[in-house]
Amino acid sequence: MVCKARLVVDQGRRLLDRVLAGVPAGESPLTHARDLPLRQADHVEWPSWAAAAVVAAFTETGVREPWRHQVEAAELAWSGQHVVLATGTASGKSLAYQLPVLSTLLADTKATALYLSPTKALGADQLRALDELGIKGVRAAAYDGDTPMAERDWVKAHANWVFTNPDMLHRGILPQHPKWLRFFRRLKYVVIDECHSYRGVFGSHVALLMRRLRRVARKYGANPIFVLASATVADPSSSAERLLGVPVSAVVDDFSPRASRTVALWEPPLTSLEGENGAPVRRSAGAETSRILADLVVEGARSLAFVRSRRGAELTALGAQRILSEVDSELPSRVAAYRGGFLPEERRALEKALSTGDLLGVATTNALELGVDIAGLDAVVVAGFPGTLASFWQQAGRAGRSGDSALVVFVARDDPLDTYLVHNPAAVLDRPVEATVLDPLNPYVLGPQLACAAAEMPLTPACLDDFGGPLAEAVLADLVAEKLLRKRPAGWYWASHDRPHAGVDIRGSGGDQVAVVEADSGRMLGTVDPGSACWQVHPGAVYLHQGRAYVVDELDLETGLAMVHREDPEWTTQPRDCVDITVVREIERADFGGVSVCLGEVEVTTQVVGYLRRLPSGVVLDQIPLDLPEQTLQTRAVWYTVDESLLFDAGVEAKRIPGALHAAEHAAIGLLPLFATCDRWDIGGVSTAVHPDTGMPTVFVHDGHPGGAGFADRGHSALRAWLSATRSAISSCSCPMGCPSCVQSPKCGNGNEPLDKAGAVLVLDVVLGKIS
Repeated sequence: MVCKARLVVDQGRRLLDRVLAGVPAGESPLTHARDLPLRQADHVEWPSWAAAAVVAAFTETGVREPWRHQVEAAELAWSGQHVVLATGTASGKSLAYQLPVLSTLLADTKATALYLSPTKALGADQLRALDELGIKGVRAAAYDGDTPMAERDWVKAHANWVFTNPDMLHRGILPQHPKWLRFFRRLKYVVIDECHSYRGVFGSHVALLMRRLRRVARKYGANPIFVLASATVADPSSSAERLLGVPVSAVVDDFSPRASRTVALWEPPLTSLEGENGAPVRRSAGAETSRILADLVVEGARSLAFVRSRRGAELTALGAQRILSEVDSELPSRVAAYRGGFLPEERRALEKALSTGDLLGVATTNALELGVDIAGLDAVVVAGFPGTLASFWQQAGRAGRSGDSALVVFVARDDPLDTYLVHNPAAVLDRPVEATVLDPLNPYVLGPQLACAAAEMPLTPACLDDFGGPLAEAVLADLVAEKLLRKRPAGWYWASHDRPHAGVDIRGSGGDQVAVVEADSGRMLGTVDPGSACWQVHPGAVYLHQGRAYVVDELDLETGLAMVHREDPEWTTQPRDCVDITVVREIERADFGGVSVCLGEVEVTTQVVGYLRRLPSGVVLDQIPLDLPEQTLQTRAVWYTVDESLLFDAGVEAKRIPGALHAAEHAAIGLLPLFATCDRWDIGGVSTAVHPDTGMPTVFVHDGHPGGAGFADRGHSALRAWLSATRSAISSCSCPMGCPSCVQSPKCGNGNEPLDKAGAVLVLDVVLGKIS
């Protein structure tokens, strides 16, 4: 076994040597490499209660014995306990919930089950896998936006396992629950797949949606068992309990086999180009990934490259094809892009070609991160940190799934978080994955959800504990004042003939959206949250839709329309704004002798005043002014203040304070996603040498969603670790004065001026010295 493991490791190292071969001597982008060992499987016998037909079906597909964690989770569900299985990629989580659900459906012909997935594609993959088991008596069917109207009545009347998603449950099933009486009365299990993806505002909406689902099920006499499948997350039991509102048991030990892997951390080199304010620019992660992918294809290694955007996936595939065309005219055809927006038959063809080896390289968005079973891959390249360690290990887990060794390369973007990670390997390789952050008590989420619940059936005082108790009563009082609800002795009743569900977007902030419309055809391309419309679809902005670029001609916030035309410019656009922040209420405050740390409610006022046009290389072409209205956001923030005298003693002169605070703010925003399951675009910040509400030098970091999404709260609870990582990210960057890898921000409204990189380190030294 030792010899086999050694050979396995050598294969990952051989691939790494291949992608390093073309790098000039002394310029290696490799910052760290580690070999992760092979893990043996631990099998157990099938549980005695498992239906013989179900066991036979799994055996015929090659599963002779289940792994221990699969049976542990299945046993808990079978015994009537809510359970979350939080294990790695390719650990067979599907079998863990299929075993009790299928056995129940065969034992009780009247029983029903519900399956929820965050995407229709994942639900379709799971339904197809279930159909391939061929178990008689199981009438599984999809009920989502793609289900033909003629089939929907059959699903309601006859299906005993319905596969859907939160959006359809919210808009199409719960509002029509009397028509689903048969299904809800017999509901035994609810499966929530990839539950770690329910975070932030989306997760907060889904948490309240689950409370609505449990409430409707109780109306018809059902009390279903919830079985959740998750990537490895911190404290999965608590995360699942916040999502469901009920106690949940967790199974976290993974007994599936895992191939050995070599994980390489890769920082693209600085180029001779200059970006904003003369800052050095690194070679882009996309260009570096194209080259690595091409090298792997030349080596004959089946490889996936995960890229953060659809357009990026297409460009990475094209870049690899161009490189390969110079090597062998037949090799470009063995590389393709895979992303959302493809037709199902196109996705199936690509998945098959990759599995068989007809395709050697695929550049993909996270569309291949969840659920789709692609085995036998030799390498995975992750272009830019995907937002969470859970997602990173999901993507990395695609390599070596057949038991062979593999290579994983993490290519850093020009970003403070990525820079920190490639220079601090333990933060990637040794650190526990994040907890899922969500806040179902956010009043901006709770209000619309309570309105939907009341429209489904009247709310009574007895059911409010599930929705936040006293806080729910306060929100209901506001809904009554707005005449959306009527208060009666028995409870709260919906006051309109029209249901509110269509106006509640559970993936955003709710309410009316700004429609993006192509001027020539009148075709609607998509919608944008009105709170961020000035940032995303301001006049002149480049708007991307399914890999195509459009330029915005006009934004009318009153009518909720953004008119665009088809164009593929060589540049991208980046808004410039002015931001003011006002403290509304301090919730928590701690003083440390000249340094104070606070968590509270704030009002953020933003006005987009112009935008930059910049080339993909980072070079800025010009700045164009805009005149757009102010936007106001009520949200939550974490902030710290520092007495000027402490800064003077540390060597930060008065004239340097604005730039030092500004640089510390930018870097802190870049590093918060390491501690809260968010993206830097979910949060914002403000820094000022003298803030009117604090009277002191202050740095704010705030949630970018109305009412907050829990990100600022998470930053407050992890403040020491967060600011320590922020300091490390700044000090470890090799640039002399500040660059996008440390203190420059792609969303800075002030043109990344002023910024004082060295001053930011001194500010953080003062703060950390006081709060440690």
